[in-house]
Amino acid sequence: MNIGATRNDRPTAKRRPSRGRAQAKDRPLVTQVVDELTAWNPREFIAAFQRWHAGAVSLVHLNVLTLLEASGPMPMGRLAEQLDISVASITGVIDRMESRGLVERRRDSEDRRVILVHPGKGGRKLFDDIGKRRRLGLTALLSKLDDRQLEGLLEGHRALRAARLELGRLSGDRIEALRARAKAAKR
Repeated sequence: MNIGATRNDRPTAKRRPSRGRAQAKDRPLVTQVVDELTAWNPREFIAAFQRWHAGAVSLVHLNVLTLLEASGPMPMGRLAEQLDISVASITGVIDRMESRGLVERRRDSEDRRVILVHPGKGGRKLFDDIGKRRRLGLTALLSKLDDRQLEGLLEGHRALRAARLELGRLSGDRIEALRARAKAAKR
């Protein structure tokens, strides 16, 4: 193909069938971007996270709060399972967190025998504080870039957000289709 050729000028024999999604091996830029987005090693990531929460909680407490934030209130057994620890261990963790106002235990309204763990006011405040520290750190980091770099980064992040939302929507559609098939199969 010559340098001035357009996409439509390419020989059709070399075209790959479109599958709606390009494979990373076909797009070296995808691999390069993934490499940049995952460049933090675990030590750097944990150190940044510890700065963001300023030592206010242990990583186990932070994991509990993150699970509750992502999935909503949970029974103790499910929390223990999600964290891969024993129910006895999660009970001690939740006791300490509850004494600090990070979580609250409440009876399930549908089954009064079940105790659900909810985020407490302290847990919500902790996430607010982490968000503020994170924004301050990112502001300091991004202030090192010039306007051209910032514009490119902003454009890329907006595109990434749109792709993430679309992927989430498609995943949700697939889950709903599987549920509908399962219901139909039961009938």
